[in-house]
Amino acid sequence: MAIRSLSTNLRRTIIERNSRVIFSKHFSSSITLTTDDDFEEIPKKDDDLKSRIFRLRFPKRSATNTLEKWVAEGNTVTITELRNIAKDLRKSQRYKHALEILSWMKDQNSFQMSAADHAILMELIIKVCGVAEAEEYFENISSTSCQKAACIPLLHSYVKVRAIVKAEALMLKMQGMGLTVNPHPFTEMMKLYVATGQFDKVPFMIQWMNRDKIPRNVLSYNLWMSACGELSGIASAEMVYREMLNDRNIEVGWSTVCTLADIYIRSGLTEKAIAVLKTAEQKLSTNKRLGYFFLITLYANLGNKDGILRLWEASKAAEGRMTCANYMCILVSLIKIGDIAEAEKVFRSWESVCGKYDIRVSNILLGAYARSGWMDKAELLHFHTLEKGGSPNYKTWEILMEGWVKSKEMDKAVTAMKKGFSMLKHCDWRPSSTVVMAIAEYFEDGGHFEDAKKYVKVLRRLGLASLPLYKSLLKVYVHAQKPAPDILKMMENDRINIDEEAFALINRLTRIEAIEV
Repeated sequence: MAIRSLSTNLRRTIIERNSRVIFSKHFSSSITLTTDDDFEEIPKKDDDLKSRIFRLRFPKRSATNTLEKWVAEGNTVTITELRNIAKDLRKSQRYKHALEILSWMKDQNSFQMSAADHAILMELIIKVCGVAEAEEYFENISSTSCQKAACIPLLHSYVKVRAIVKAEALMLKMQGMGLTVNPHPFTEMMKLYVATGQFDKVPFMIQWMNRDKIPRNVLSYNLWMSACGELSGIASAEMVYREMLNDRNIEVGWSTVCTLADIYIRSGLTEKAIAVLKTAEQKLSTNKRLGYFFLITLYANLGNKDGILRLWEASKAAEGRMTCANYMCILVSLIKIGDIAEAEKVFRSWESVCGKYDIRVSNILLGAYARSGWMDKAELLHFHTLEKGGSPNYKTWEILMEGWVKSKEMDKAVTAMKKGFSMLKHCDWRPSSTVVMAIAEYFEDGGHFEDAKKYVKVLRRLGLASLPLYKSLLKVYVHAQKPAPDILKMMENDRINIDEEAFALINRLTRIEAIEV
């Protein structure tokens, strides 16, 4: 789309994306849409522009319309005011409204966008519209300084989606523009290479930095050490660590020592790992809690309960409130080493202090029960979380569904799957193929003809149709002595290759249809 029409098209894009209606009455719910016209903004006494925009709340409501109405009423607006509103919207994760504000600002001849404005606008386009729109915007920036500022957000987006070729091309372009003067673009590329397993390219980034006399930062050392550990083994990683220790411009913190410890753990060098983890513990600060949980995770990988509990107790002295993510980390670590009893104690301590019941925390313990085959305990915990005000998410139903399939309680598994399907308007969850087939076979064995048909219908819409699923459905038809005139067309549409067993089942159905006629 043309850049000038970006803000106009945003609202239409959001509405179109939200207008999909899926599933049958047994496995779905539909969405009733409202338009911006249903939300007439009512001015309040002593109102200001920021208040009006923040009252919009929902992304599909237009900040552009609100801004234009404000100006039409004779009010003035300054570029500083718009920047501050956009900044506050970004802090509140209201990215679509922030994008509309900056897009409107860009289109006004009376305002001059700075290079920083273009960089922020680029970040917002990536978040709201995607990389393709961001690339188009980047190519249409006329000012060299503004295009330079937009390079880093674009490079970061390529790293995030692992677009290696595009990232490398942009890196060369940035070099030509004189932008490769600090470690940031190099660490972005190294993150990309590590994430995609191209560890051999990381040393080339280090060589490039050395050639251009670009100083290394902590992250570049950590990524280099990780890549060397994968490429050349322990000795190479230790060489990087020693070089970092000798770099007077770098303070070696807990993150670097944890990187080395992780390399030792993956190489099976337990004693060395424990030794450096003790060093990392000495570098922790009570100002931040993050490092404690990195170490807890590494001690869990070692199966070291003493280390886990020692760091857990030490973390309580750190400043700030213990978050749900912190509790989730310690629960996962304790369950990983098989100490469910200790995990239950931690869970109870979380419940005693939690303000809002976060179902993700209880899901961790729920999963431990289900994997252990303790479905009675899992069910009791599930009912307990409901009483506490917890709202099950797709993961809750997935855990229960898989647990009940494992314990052969198929009626409960089917109910859980229906509950999981009802969550699909909020997420992209898909059940595992093992569970899909277990429930299909349950319908097949029980002769649940109508349920089997509805089940396959829903799974087709989710892109989960398969030859085993269709063969199960064919057997249901054969057992019920029912004709299936559309099933071949369905299989063709789903690009299912028929094997000998399926062909034999179809022949039996053909004979049933002939008798019916």
